[in-house]
Amino acid sequence: MQREKLGSTGVGNGVAIPHGKLPKLGRLFGLFARLDRPIDFESLDNQPVDLIFLLLAPEAAGADHLKALARVARLLRDQEIARKLRESRDADALYAVLAMPPASSAA
Repeated sequence: MQREKLGSTGVGNGVAIPHGKLPKLGRLFGLFARLDRPIDFESLDNQPVDLIFLLLAPEAAGADHLKALARVARLLRDQEIARKLRESRDADALYAVLAMPPASSAA
């Protein structure tokens, strides 16, 4: 809640990436949820959110936290990936989409 007071982590297009650091956490954790009914998240585009990726990091995570946050943001910003996440029918299919290797920038 403290993080959301700084500004919404609803980044638009039905996506939210709440994140924060916790003192007793030993490593980075991510949790993905696809909601049956979108909720108001005070998103940047004022659209309801149905895809949420919670990212939690140890207080001392530093750059690792930022790298993970950037990767999640790039992944969920991709309209094709968001579509696949919305259409996936089970946990294995969701995991397959989320665990895809990042697209190479070299062509």
